[in-house]
Amino acid sequence: QVQLVESGGGLVQAGGSLRLSCAASGSIGGINRMAWYRQAPGKQREFVAGITSGGNTNSIDSVKGRFTISQDNAKNTAYLQMNSLKPEDTAVYYCYATVQNGGVSRQYWGQGTQVTVSS
Repeated sequence: QVQLVESGGGLVQAGGSLRLSCAASGSIGGINRMAWYRQAPGKQREFVAGITSGGNTNSIDSVKGRFTISQDNAKNTAYLQMNSLKPEDTAVYYCYATVQNGGVSRQYWGQGTQVTVSS
C-alpha cells in the first residue's frame, strides 16, 4: 500500500504564495508520475499540473506562469509552488501518483489540502 500525504495549504490573500508538498510512502518500486488536481465547491475535480519521473511537466493554461510543479525523486515528494494566487484558485488540492510495484502500476490519491485565497 502507498500513502500520499499533502501539506502546505492554508489561507492567503490574493497575490500571495503557497507551497504544497506531497510525500509518498509505503511499497514504492518507482513513481511514474505525480500530479496535482483541485476541486472547488460545486465543481468537478480538475487537473492542475503534472510531472513525470523524468521531469517532464505540464499544466493547465490558467496556472501557467504562476504555478510550478517540481519533485525530489530521492524523497518521493512532489511540490506545487503557487505564486500570484487568485480567489478563483480557492479549492481543495489533491495529490495524485501512479506508482510501480512488483510490475504492477496503481493510482493513488492523497486526502487533500485546502487552499483559500481571499480577495
